[in-house]
Amino acid sequence: MGAYIIRRLLLIIPTLLGIMIVNFALVQFVPGGPVEQAIARAQGQGDVFGSFAGSDGESTLDQDAPANDQYIGARGLPPEFIEQLEKEFGFDKPPVTRFLNMMWNYMRFDFGESYFRSEQVVDLVIEKMPVSITLGLWSTLIAYIISIPLGIRKAVRDGSRFDTWTSGAIIMAYAIPGFLFAILLLVLFAGGSYWQIFPLRGLTSDNWQDLSLIGKIADYFWHITLPVIASTIAAFATLTLLTKNSFLDEIKKHYVMTARAKGLTERRVLYGHVFRNAMLIVIAGFPAVFIGVFFGGSVIIETIFSLDGLGRLGYEAAVARDYPIVFGTLFVFGLIGLLVNILSDLMYVLVDPRIDFEKREG
Repeated sequence: MGAYIIRRLLLIIPTLLGIMIVNFALVQFVPGGPVEQAIARAQGQGDVFGSFAGSDGESTLDQDAPANDQYIGARGLPPEFIEQLEKEFGFDKPPVTRFLNMMWNYMRFDFGESYFRSEQVVDLVIEKMPVSITLGLWSTLIAYIISIPLGIRKAVRDGSRFDTWTSGAIIMAYAIPGFLFAILLLVLFAGGSYWQIFPLRGLTSDNWQDLSLIGKIADYFWHITLPVIASTIAAFATLTLLTKNSFLDEIKKHYVMTARAKGLTERRVLYGHVFRNAMLIVIAGFPAVFIGVFFGGSVIIETIFSLDGLGRLGYEAAVARDYPIVFGTLFVFGLIGLLVNILSDLMYVLVDPRIDFEKREG
């Protein structure tokens, strides 16, 4: 098993490198880069480039320059100002040089500083990560708590009216986009048009520091209820059907018929023999499900509910073309995702020691 883990760890390097190359290449063709964003921000502040303007605030550049010149001249900005911005953002170097410098820094976990927040990317990621981990962890736990008993009951009563109606409800829930379900929850329960039961945004109340310990816990769960429900819906549907199908496969095997023939009760057969084998794929897949909820739903859910987590940070960085945050979070997410895949394999071995990945590879 040790050799298998070493090989998987070594494969992380080319895989992660490929992810970064593809995304870096795509970004080169995206219009409105950091320089353009900085220019737009500068034009919204009259005193930003006062050193390039006359005493009356008018630009010293010729305002009659042709519109098909560089966007610099068309906007009346001094070339010196643009060159300074490009040098500050590192765009005075060729793309290949910029990529190699970036990867060299990332290998040392130096993700640089945000273009527009004046903070280190590592500090921003550490600051925002607890919110996203909280959302992903609670969503995954609740999905497992509900899905496993429901999936087992559906397998035992396969083909019954209960199975049919619950399958229809699960498929409908899975078909609803996460962002649409989140908006529906806001409209219904956060004062949109009906009931004001839960808060509209944020993870805690403004007076959270003044509350008692029990009050802080209650306030936290009060705020997290709707985001967790919204992010759980897709994982809940998938896990329920996965649990049901896994149990159905095991129930049809010979060892189950043998156990029944020995006179064991149906409950003893189900939970004493079937459960461990059927739950292998479900339990071992816990890390992958958590990462799926953590990565897949965090952007939309955190944006809709105004939660200050990694998903919202990445979205705002992408909109602002804040590349250090974009590539820094991409590198971290990619690395975590690849490590979790290895953890999933280890979970399989932990749940069922009969599995040997080295023999399968051989």
